[in-house]
Amino acid sequence: MEKEAKKEAFRKYLEASGVLDALTKVLVALYEQNDKPSSAVEFIQQKLGGPSLPEYEKLQAEMSELQIRYNELLAAHQEKCQEFEEFKNSHFQASTKETVEGGSPS
Repeated sequence: MEKEAKKEAFRKYLEASGVLDALTKVLVALYEQNDKPSSAVEFIQQKLGGPSLPEYEKLQAEMSELQIRYNELLAAHQEKCQEFEEFKNSHFQASTKETVEGGSPS
């Protein structure tokens, strides 16, 4: 009984959110096509506003390239931060040494 209640709740959710209506419209549009598309899935994706398979693959490749570039920039940033910290520490130590030895800090 609980399984049926879950199914009914899910159906109501799909109906309230407009999913059933959107899918019905797309399936009707596919049914009414005189020349059926070679890929029904791609037709449905396009009608629902998604990218075509070639567009999706292009976006995936672009995302992969951007992830690589991000990782490169992040590594360079971390390296520069480490260099800066080392510079700061060496400058602070030199300044402290001069002060302790009676020299004037620069």
